[in-house]
Amino acid sequence: MTNTLSVAVIGAGYWGPNLARNFSASPDWNLAAICDLDETRATALAAKVGHVDVHTDLPELLARDDIDAVAIATPARTHHGVVLAALMAGKHVVVEKPLADNRAHALEMVRIAEERGLTLMTDHTYCYTPAVLKIRELIAEGALGDLLFIDSVRINLGLVQPDVDVFWDLAPHDLSIIDFILPGGLRPQAVSAQGADPLGAGRSCIGYLTVPLDGGAIAHVHVNWLSPTKIRSMVIGGTKRTLVWDDLNPQQRLSIYDRGVDLQQQSADGTDRTAAAISYRLGDTWSPALPEHEALGQMATEFAASIREKRPARTDGLAGLRVLSVLEAATRSLDDNGGMAVVDGSSEHHSMKADATALTGANR
Repeated sequence: MTNTLSVAVIGAGYWGPNLARNFSASPDWNLAAICDLDETRATALAAKVGHVDVHTDLPELLARDDIDAVAIATPARTHHGVVLAALMAGKHVVVEKPLADNRAHALEMVRIAEERGLTLMTDHTYCYTPAVLKIRELIAEGALGDLLFIDSVRINLGLVQPDVDVFWDLAPHDLSIIDFILPGGLRPQAVSAQGADPLGAGRSCIGYLTVPLDGGAIAHVHVNWLSPTKIRSMVIGGTKRTLVWDDLNPQQRLSIYDRGVDLQQQSADGTDRTAAAISYRLGDTWSPALPEHEALGQMATEFAASIREKRPARTDGLAGLRVLSVLEAATRSLDDNGGMAVVDGSSEHHSMKADATALTGANR
């Protein structure tokens, strides 16, 4: 299948123009329409991307047979209803993060997409940046060895949101990246979250999230609205090498350090006890060359490929569901003063279809 696909962008506010611009420029897509309740805003965006059709009525848009897919950039609380309407109309869907406002809604969306054979994709934009794609490649080929830790920092002097805390505002970026680069995705059994609200804003403005990983490794995410210094960094330590990603350094976003700790267990005095023999490696540092491309353009390409190849997208609905599951567990941990909170779905070994059917049925 090589024909161009047709897409409509739903939502002309903050993120919609970015989606419209990239779909309009993509050779895989024909941008057919903009849909927004605000006709003036929709018309202004439509004029910028080629004077495409404008709709203010969602059912009218979804009734069009010439549209294959929709890209949804509306508030998270509306995602469930808009996505379900699009899926029931037979449209493939990509939706900006978070996938839904809660896990139960996300499960139903995943189930409906699966039942109808449609692509449901989460727009985890950072996962399509050259740096994150390279990190995923390096981990997959074993360049870092077995992972030991991930430290992620996302802090700046940001806007205190009126409806969500700093975890739900900023941490989805870090969690989606960790889910993308880990073989098998992000599937912790439980997480712990500590938050602070020194301004008295009524929600956490500073947050620390601890996520145990397989094999004894651990991930830590620091998010903060109150820092006068902007930092976007991630350190990934492995048994062979350590990687540092500085997203604010365009000259050298990735640095690979051939440095680390080697630990060997050796018998002590002929008993069953072991003593650790520790040595330190001090090797070279290098920075891989990265291609220049816009992440959203790569996302649009992946969306088209997943539809044509009838396969899940790299950041599919399940990826969005895993991130939501961790965020909800973080909220429960905050309510429990930082105690470990079980991540829903982490112990499930049956098919996601059966899981989605059971849980969404229970929430109706």
